[in-house]
Amino acid sequence: MSILTYLQKIGRALMVPVAALPAAAILMGIGYWIDPNGWGGDSQLAAFLIKSGAAIIDNMAILFAVGVAFGMSHDKHGSAALSGLVGFLVVTTLLSPGTVAQLQGMPVEEVPAAFGKINNQFIGILVGVISAELYNRFYHVELPQALAFFSGKRLVPIITSLVMIVISFILMYIWPIIFNGLIAFGESITNLGATGAGIYAFFNRLLIPVGLHHALNSVFWFNVAGINDIPNFLGGAQSLANGTAVVGVTGMYQAGFFPVMMFGLPAAALAMYHSAKPAKKAQVAALMFAAALASFFTGITEPLEFAFMFVAPVLYVIHALLTGLSVFVAASMQWIAGFGFSAGLVDLVLSSQNPLAVKWYMLIVQGLVFAVIYYVIFRLVIKAFNLKTPGREDDENSSSAVQNEKVSVSRDEQAVAFVQALGGKDNLENIDACITRLRLVLHDRNKIDEAQLKTLGSKGNVKLGENGLQVILGPEAEHVAEAMKKAVKSS
Repeated sequence: MSILTYLQKIGRALMVPVAALPAAAILMGIGYWIDPNGWGGDSQLAAFLIKSGAAIIDNMAILFAVGVAFGMSHDKHGSAALSGLVGFLVVTTLLSPGTVAQLQGMPVEEVPAAFGKINNQFIGILVGVISAELYNRFYHVELPQALAFFSGKRLVPIITSLVMIVISFILMYIWPIIFNGLIAFGESITNLGATGAGIYAFFNRLLIPVGLHHALNSVFWFNVAGINDIPNFLGGAQSLANGTAVVGVTGMYQAGFFPVMMFGLPAAALAMYHSAKPAKKAQVAALMFAAALASFFTGITEPLEFAFMFVAPVLYVIHALLTGLSVFVAASMQWIAGFGFSAGLVDLVLSSQNPLAVKWYMLIVQGLVFAVIYYVIFRLVIKAFNLKTPGREDDENSSSAVQNEKVSVSRDEQAVAFVQALGGKDNLENIDACITRLRLVLHDRNKIDEAQLKTLGSKGNVKLGENGLQVILGPEAEHVAEAMKKAVKSS
């Protein structure tokens, strides 16, 4: 497995714990709506909701350990998640300031500050990855008959606890170095202020084609390098009280995405529709409307982005630059809102009463301006370079995104058809999915039928390494993956 493929595997697994964030955003968002002035101090119901959401935010490190271990395990078994939990508890206990002081024979006051921050998402991810690898290596091991009860999946938490003792011993000496390095990196980015936020947003979009944006997001959105933008923003009043948030600053790695996802990309969809050939406009309208609606309401942009990402890469680079500009502008003007899932209307409304939200309504004004910018630039560039965006392909191009209409079939029938289009069950080495894409490992990628994949609903296919393939479907990807696994097992 190549390094790129392995990093993608980690990136996909990161979405398991991140999936808990919308629950926190909803609970805390409603709580702040109920009590926008007291932030839970004047309403028991608001306090109940805010604290319920905070329970998720405050424990993101352990959620990463459990979620990553589960997400990277071979068969997504609960024993892998349990191993992640065991590993995290061992590491964080052995590396707590009190334990380190005892083991090294020094006063607690002299223990490096890094050990006071051992309960963080970086350690959670590290423990999750190691636990998953141990699970994949030992979950099928059979012990002698006398110890048979501890064979297989029951063996993994035991092995994990022992391995984590060794890991803890190593981290006792290198964690302060790692911690200081991460903090230095985080501070170097935050010292760039709005410029750093814009640079991050630019690379966030550029990494989407290979699925590595999740790994980048973890640095800026969570407590990997001391930035922790999403939890600090969702923490609201508690973050302010703890000194982990600054009004007008916390949320700057999120706010500028709202104008792009709610207004810019839908305007780009309109531009592509208006640029399509008259005979194909009806087909393009259906594709663009559904993708634009998803982008506006939920912030899910991949179905729309993949409509032009590969057929018109110059447009995608422009889109990445405009995203960076949007995040830079919002951060510079201190127009702040945040999200628990993505930068769509739902999250904008939920975050509007957060005590850290600043002039969030100006993001709508900025969005309207960016809608015009996106529309004008996309129309001009498509026409100037005669780009083959949806609806502008040559008639003989059968691989067009709109040449083949998506077939309406049941989920089980769709799964069987996907298996066939991917070369049959014997060609599928691994089936997985994240929020919007199937993530596959094939024995022979030459056996796939890309035209048939498009007919079944693929918005684009990303080929990685020698055998990796990602099929962009949208929010239905996880359901299709599960149905495919069942289809393969039953055939």
